[in-house]
Order: sequence, then C-alpha cells, then structure tokens
Amino acid sequence: MENVLRPVTVIGGALVATLIAGRLLDLLLRRADARHTETPLWGLLRRCRLPFQVVLCTSLLRASYRRAGILPDHPVGVGRFLTLLLIASAAWLAVRIATAAVDSTYARYAAATEDDARVRRVRTQVTLIQRVVTAVVVVVAVAAMLLTFPPMRTVGASLLASAGVLGIVAGIAAQASLSNLFAGLQIAFGDTVRIGDTVVVDKEWGRVEEITLTFLTVRTWDERRITMPVSYFTSKPYENWSRGGAQMTGTVFWHLDHSAPLDLMRERLQDVLKEIPEWDGRGGGLAVTDTTPHTVQVRAVVTAKDADDLWTLRCMVRERLITWLVAEHPYALPHIATLPAAEAP
Repeated sequence: MENVLRPVTVIGGALVATLIAGRLLDLLLRRADARHTETPLWGLLRRCRLPFQVVLCTSLLRASYRRAGILPDHPVGVGRFLTLLLIASAAWLAVRIATAAVDSTYARYAAATEDDARVRRVRTQVTLIQRVVTAVVVVVAVAAMLLTFPPMRTVGASLLASAGVLGIVAGIAAQASLSNLFAGLQIAFGDTVRIGDTVVVDKEWGRVEEITLTFLTVRTWDERRITMPVSYFTSKPYENWSRGGAQMTGTVFWHLDHSAPLDLMRERLQDVLKEIPEWDGRGGGLAVTDTTPHTVQVRAVVTAKDADDLWTLRCMVRERLITWLVAEHPYALPHIATLPAAEAP
C-alpha cells in the first residue's frame, strides 16, 4: 500500500504546489501590471504562467522521483524523460520571456515615436531578432536533449573532429538558404525595406506584410500574397514608395479636342481638389503635354500623403473632370470627322 500512496502523494503534492505557485505568480504580475501602466511588460509576462508551471512541476518530480518510488523498475527511463521534459519546458519559458521583453520594448517605442517610418523599421528589426533568438534557443535545447543520451556523447568527439569538413559541405549545400539568411539580416538592419512599406515588385503593387529570415510576403491591392526570397531585395532593383517618406505625386491624363477650354479646366481642377479629402494640398496643376493631329494630351499633377490616397485621388479627379466636360463642354471631347474633306482649289 505504501508503494502506491507515496508516488501518488508526491505527484499530487507537486501538482498542488505548481498550481499554487502559478496562481501567486499570476496575481503578482497582475498587480505589477496595474501599478506600472507605462509598460506592458508585466501583462505580457503573464503568458509565461503555463511554461513556468511545467518547469516547476518537472523540477519537483525530477528531484524526488527516486525517493517517491515512481516506477522503481525503470528509474533511468523516468529520470531521462523528466530531464527531457525539463529542458523542453525551460526552452519554452525562455522563448516566452524573450518574446515578452521584445514586444514590450517595441510597444513602448511605438507609443513614444510619431515617425511611422521609424516605427516600422524597429518592428521589422524586432521581428527578425525575436525569430533568431527563438531559433537559437530551440537549437540549444535540442542539442541539450540529444546529449542526455550516452551514445550521443560518444559520437560527439568524432563529430567535432570532422566539423570542418562537414561545415564546408553544409555551406556548399545550403548556399541558397544561407544567402537568404544573411539577406534577411541585411534587410533588418540595413533599413532597405520594412514591414508596411509600399513596394512595386515585378510590376506588382502592394504592401510588405511579413518579413522572415528567408522570405518576404507582399500583399497586393487585390488581396493576393506574393512570397519572394529576401535575397531578391538585395540583388535586384525594386520600387519602395515609402522610402524617405510616404508622400507621393501622381498624374492624371486626358485626350481631348484641340478646342478644349484649358483655363476653365484649371479652375475646375482646383475646385475638385478642394472637395476631395485625399488631396494633401501640396500641389495641383494642369498642362498640355502632347498633341496629335486629332487630340491634345492634357496632364494634371496631384499630390497625396500616401499611395492609397493617391490612387483614390487620381480616380476621382479623372471621373469628375470627365463628367464636367460631358455636361458643360461636350465639344472638348475627342471626335472623329466623318464629313468628306473639302476639295483643293
């Protein structure tokens, strides 16, 4: 009977202690979050409650499983299982703590900075740093778990001896992956492209939605996603409309008859621009840029605070000026002469 009660008591006691400790930790973090409203760190650390409980419970069982007589016929297997679980849960806890610290730092910076470009740059860097830290923790945890097996320790010396050759072979085999990895780090700290930037890639217009260490996702205006290797953005030219500021200048073209009332169009353009909220007021003008035997090409230059507003502004200016010409000056629209030409004397 004692061989049954003792393991049950130890396991039950570890679970109760874990639940109480987790509850106390959550209560303390909640109070700290209420007192320090200037930082979201304490609130984000509440996500660490579950991995903390797993680490605590595993540690208690790892320290007492022999005395408690948990599966006494398999002490090595039980000890190794608890060790592996402890390493995995500790890595989980470390990743959660690092993520909370990084997210808190970014949130405070974003709240205190009004420059949207800098905020997006820091967001890109923080995202990539967070993924690098997660990858390092996972690799270290997996290595530590493998080293708990005696055969891996024996093979370790030979692996280290051949590390140079293996490194060269792995480098040649993973050349593309390594180039993308270094390209991702270059993008993060070189500030060439950031999350939220408006870019034109392969004649596709969209916004950068996600940047990882190996690929970059661009969300187009029609809700499609273009996934490209990050090395593309370090080896080929592309347009970044958010670089150096989001303000943009656009053009609107009309093909009209030579008798079009240009002065009246300029006045009407100014009235139309004042009625459109997307116009930022920096510029708006109209000029004849080309002529053909049948029409003249009229161009309007308009400005907006970003690419989205510029597209809307161009469409509305084009539509309203055409509607005005049809209603007020239909003779200004291009037409084809169908009467026979007069004979030469």
